[in-house]
This record gives sequence, structure tokens and C-alpha cells, in this order.
Amino acid sequence: MSTASSAISGVAGRYASALFELADTAKSLDQVAQDLTTFRKMVGESADLARLIASPVIGRDLQGKALLAVLDAAGIKGLTRNFVGTVAANGRARDLPGMASAFLAELASRRGETTATVTSAVPLTQAQLDQLSAALKGVLGGAKVSIDARVEPDILGGLVVKVGSRLFDSSIRSKLQRLQLAMKGVA
Repeated sequence: MSTASSAISGVAGRYASALFELADTAKSLDQVAQDLTTFRKMVGESADLARLIASPVIGRDLQGKALLAVLDAAGIKGLTRNFVGTVAANGRARDLPGMASAFLAELASRRGETTATVTSAVPLTQAQLDQLSAALKGVLGGAKVSIDARVEPDILGGLVVKVGSRLFDSSIRSKLQRLQLAMKGVA
């Protein structure tokens, strides 16, 4: 194992650390990161895939075969495909999104990057993500920023950006909540 300190723990952290070491040895960190990002996006966009992963009713074999078929359809192969198959065979498929997040956080940490979690009501385009990354880089003193984009329609519009312990909330939902509190104070 690497001597670099790891900020990830638990089952997801242990699996992510093992994958990180394998990917580092195979010189495929970027490919695995890209595959895991694609996988997380697929899970976030498909309620059926999320249910497949989380279901305790579906057997390990069937769950593993279904996940591998999904990965094949998405063009995810090699180390990432083998990792997902092993995780499913070990009965830990429900932890895959956490493992992917832990892997990506570890990679960003070791590269000296700051990760910003950006939540929007609709998916952001690559141009919007690039603009946001540049703006955050300026705010954070020039540190390289990787963006973990999430879609949550409940915020109605705007963005919620979390970098470490800092939170920038410009969502319409929070603005409406503040307006509602202000109006209660007037009455």
C-alpha cells in the first residue's frame, strides 16, 4: 500500500484504496477515474440502475451479470470492469457509488486538487463546468479544481457549490426559504 495518508475510510474507502493502488501500478489512474465518473453519472441518472445496485433481494450472481452488461454497454472495460465485478461478487454492489467517490477524492487529493461538489437543478454543459472551474480556481487562490457535478431538481434553479467546509448556496429554493422567513418577520 502507498505511504501517502488517505482521508478515506470504511468499506468504500478500503476498496477505493485497493483500486487506487492497482490503477497506479497499471498506470491507468486517468482511465479508471473517467470510467468511475461515467459510472456514477449513470447511477445518478437511472433509477433502475440505482435500485439494482441497492437491492438486497437480487442475488450476487444476477446483480454482477447485470452490472457487467451495463458496463459493457457503456464501454467501460479493463480494470474498472473487473473491479465492479469483484465488488458485486463480494456482495458490496450497494457501496459502489461511495467507492467511486472515495477513489476520485483520493486521486484529487494526491494530485493537489480541490474538489467542489456542484449541485444544479439541470445537468450543466461542459462549457458551463469549465467556466465554473475557472471561477472557483480564482476564488480558491489558483488551486486546481475538479468538479463533482450532481443534479437535484429540488433546488429549482441556481447552484449549490460546496468546497471543503465552505458552502455557496445560490439556489432558488434557499432564496425562497429566506424570503419566507423575512415575510414571517414582517407579519
